[in-house]
Amino acid sequence: METGEKERADEQVEPELQALRLGALQELVRRVWGYSELRPLQAEAMLAGLGGRDALVVLATGGGKSLCYQAPALLREGLTVVLSPLISLMQDQIAGLEESGVQAAMLTSAQGLSEKRDVFQRLRAGGLRLLFVSPERFVVPGFFEELSAFGLAALVVDEAHCISHWGHDFRPEYRRIGELRELLPNVPIQAFTATATPEVRADIVRQLGLREPDVLVGSFDRPNLTYRFLPRADEAEQVLSVIRRHPGEAGIVYCLRRSDVDSLAPKLAAAGIRCLPYHAGLSPSTRQSNQERFLSEDIEVIVATIAFGMGIDRPDVRFVVHASLPKGVEQFAQETGRAGRDGLPSECVMLYSGADFHGWRNLQERSHSDAAARGVEIDPLEAERSLARLSEMYAFATSATCRHKFLVQHFGGAWEQPTGCGACDVCLGELAPLPDSVRVAQMILSCVVRCQQRYGAGHVADVLRGASTEKIRTCGHDQLSTFGLLRDHDAREIRHWIEQLVGLEHLRVAPGQYPTLALTQTGVEVMRAQRPVTLFQLPVTPRTRKAAARRGRVELRPRAGAAAGVEPGAVIDSGEELVYDAALFDRLRALRRRLAKERGVPPYLIFGDRSLQEMAATKPSSLEELRTVRGVGEAKLRDLGEAFLAEISRG
Repeated sequence: METGEKERADEQVEPELQALRLGALQELVRRVWGYSELRPLQAEAMLAGLGGRDALVVLATGGGKSLCYQAPALLREGLTVVLSPLISLMQDQIAGLEESGVQAAMLTSAQGLSEKRDVFQRLRAGGLRLLFVSPERFVVPGFFEELSAFGLAALVVDEAHCISHWGHDFRPEYRRIGELRELLPNVPIQAFTATATPEVRADIVRQLGLREPDVLVGSFDRPNLTYRFLPRADEAEQVLSVIRRHPGEAGIVYCLRRSDVDSLAPKLAAAGIRCLPYHAGLSPSTRQSNQERFLSEDIEVIVATIAFGMGIDRPDVRFVVHASLPKGVEQFAQETGRAGRDGLPSECVMLYSGADFHGWRNLQERSHSDAAARGVEIDPLEAERSLARLSEMYAFATSATCRHKFLVQHFGGAWEQPTGCGACDVCLGELAPLPDSVRVAQMILSCVVRCQQRYGAGHVADVLRGASTEKIRTCGHDQLSTFGLLRDHDAREIRHWIEQLVGLEHLRVAPGQYPTLALTQTGVEVMRAQRPVTLFQLPVTPRTRKAAARRGRVELRPRAGAAAGVEPGAVIDSGEELVYDAALFDRLRALRRRLAKERGVPPYLIFGDRSLQEMAATKPSSLEELRTVRGVGEAKLRDLGEAFLAEISRG
């Protein structure tokens, strides 16, 4: 064969091979997981894995990342090792795989000798294709070479943002993974994460030593999530208002401090909410128990610090409330991403205050000072980046830009919708513009100047509303021309407008124990009527419709384009409404809880809400009909089919 003919033949073989691999993957996914279609970028990620290529895959939370490395592991020869940062995350993945008839195991530094011996016996016998390993265990000297003796074929790094200094969850052990590339250079590495800016993506590639990787970045939009940002006032009542919009549904409430958790959780419990606290100050056994009760649907709400969440795969979390400001947009995206992982409509509410911004900043400054006092070298650039991330989050909270658009663009995506998202407080019209924004802004900015830019937001608000306080009288600020200019408005309203001006960067907050307000250059321009400004009135918490939630039939319709944010097999992928029998759905959920308790696994590992809703909509009467429900693989059909058909047949 001539050289030219051979090259043309090779060019034909590659597409044919890819088509064969894709067909095998689709059949495997249908048979094992019960999904008849792959989501965007899943096929590309799987084919990269089967082709032995390095890859960085960035898919939004709930976007089906796990399937991207689990399916290829069952088709390729050899062992696939998955590095995962949390034991609970590994346990969940293994339990889910075993429910689908797939053998998997894990090795961590927390296991006993007998458990480890059992895993190594299974490895020597060749019965394992998937092994989950903690990064601490993985970097033990000699362990990587030991795995290679068992036919190591691919390395997967889950939650890969942990490797990056730029990321929001830096893990030193992760940074050592790149060192191992030199030991077995021919083992392909695939890295997966849900939230990574372009800078983080570049750092991951560099730290892992990925070679000409396929970089696959999906849409960061989560169209099934509705975002709302509210100034914090009566925290407990505001949180309760969200919970009451989701009766009987699961939710997470994030607090800044342990003391905030310990204060809020009893208030919610006293209001009849089945909730428990979670933070690092509780004993390990209490934390574990509370987490398991949440995952098993024994309680509805967990009130937690950010110590809770990374290993939580419960897909039916219907709301996430931030009772205080997170320390960055990446954290916000990661934590709100725990809502609606199954693609169904869910709500994310942020309660913010300027006090949160100052609290985080002071905490960061103290942390850096303490480290310096211990002789630990602090990267000044990292300190600047931390403050910049915090400032960006505060500006996001206090601004009135489309929340979905902001998040997509923050992570380097392009916002292509010509109109608003239809799923945030801004685009839903829940934020009303202040009719006289310019005049009010000028009053506030002028008052800051009259107070010599030496006082904080609370004092400035008191002067503007004409409060008769000892401090104001002592300072003589009751004689200022701005005293009482906004006497028809309460302090909460004025503070809300001040925070917006800070978020718009027309005011800056000086660092230190007593944060004071000062004008920026753009603030001076606004005060002089040289720059336009729009402020918004205090938002009113919406009363979302839940009237049909416990009646005979329910209709759930995420906003247009929701198919981009759901898992494989979602009923709404076709764009059609799912109308189902809610009473039957509740009975199927009860059956799911009972079976899960008997098996000692979380209920969502039996079937997800989507599968149960489709059962309640189509009411299959035979195993063949049940087989067509998304999420019903062959193992679950054999194991669980008759029990669910019997419940459906009860009418």
